[in-house]
Amino acid sequence: MPTIDTAYHYYLSTYAKQSTSRYDSHKKSELRSIYNNIVKINKDSPLYKIKRSDDVQKFAIDIKVASLSDAEEGIGNAFQKKLAFSSQEDVISADYLGNNHSSDNMENFYVEVRQLASPQINQGAFLDKNRLNLRPGTYSFDLENSTSAYEFQFSVNSEDTNFSTQNKLANLITNADIGLKASVVENADGLSALQIESLATGINPNDTFLFSISPQGNHDSIAAIDALGIDHVAQDAHNAVFLLNGTEQMAYENTFLLDNDFELTLHGTSPAGEPAVIGFKTNADAMTENIQTLVNSYNSVLHTANKYSITQPQSVQLYRDMSGTAFAYQKSLENIGLMVSDNGEISIDDDILKETVSSENYEEKLTVLNDFKNLLNMKANNASLDPMRYVDKVLVTYKNPGKTFVTPYITSIYSGMMMDEYC
Repeated sequence: MPTIDTAYHYYLSTYAKQSTSRYDSHKKSELRSIYNNIVKINKDSPLYKIKRSDDVQKFAIDIKVASLSDAEEGIGNAFQKKLAFSSQEDVISADYLGNNHSSDNMENFYVEVRQLASPQINQGAFLDKNRLNLRPGTYSFDLENSTSAYEFQFSVNSEDTNFSTQNKLANLITNADIGLKASVVENADGLSALQIESLATGINPNDTFLFSISPQGNHDSIAAIDALGIDHVAQDAHNAVFLLNGTEQMAYENTFLLDNDFELTLHGTSPAGEPAVIGFKTNADAMTENIQTLVNSYNSVLHTANKYSITQPQSVQLYRDMSGTAFAYQKSLENIGLMVSDNGEISIDDDILKETVSSENYEEKLTVLNDFKNLLNMKANNASLDPMRYVDKVLVTYKNPGKTFVTPYITSIYSGMMMDEYC
């Protein structure tokens, strides 16, 4: 029987991100609305059991993630959001985070990237993979960063090799979760070395390093660190350096906020004297791109339903719920360039859509998108609140009509599936 913790592993490996999203936080009113909807679902839902299988877990997670991201980033915003542009996307990309009203008087600005932010990298000595340069025993070293100091200990056995010892240390350092990642690299001669890299980039002007390694105590540990060479700094950390409207600026990371309105990401250095222009896309371009995002969001939910159509027959209900919104507005959508196929998927006729968004009465023509978006948003929110409604299940009993009561059982099924055997 598969273990339930597969669900959490699947979520982490498929969807988990290191960076946070602007949608990761919510207003109190939004949380209150979610809570009230959960209470209503719990009150009205019958009692049922879920069949335990990997497909059930993965399908529920795919529904949850697709409906949440689509509702917030695509469906919810529809075509009203202003979009930033960069004249040199390969050097710097821009994302506008502010609201439409605060951008009315904003002018273009110019960014010339002089240097990217980089991490500190310590490069160990390259050793014969099959030999052992350290004597069997226990060794220790100190690792210090700008805020803390740590002591590491590791053992070397007679059956170890340089390669196995380097891998052992790489896992030890990475799993310590202190802002470093370590790996074993090989050169053209087949020799291996331990490489340690800081997760952070950039450095405070008052600091000389992001981390340092030194042997602790006895002569054997000193000799071991000297043999491994992991105290050698191969690359110092550097800050990002750029000119903003001709004035030099610095940032610790290559992705940063500018005036809390723009999120800029640096990808490379600019040609000398050729700054990138950052500004807003035209209304027509912004609307076209946001409509494409809406269409992609809608289609992705249908793809999720179709992906599990064989192993999870109940997924047809998700397909019907979502595709029904497109069929309800099919004629009006096709009039503005959103063509609805027989299977419910939407494709865009670029010529018709361009003509629509460029017309003088485009707001009147795009009214149907508001209706379509609102209905689709409601369906997506319902799916995100209770993704288990679409998985195969065994009905145990209905609640007594007129005497229903709130129970946490229903919505706890999803969280229990994710965290069972972890708590």
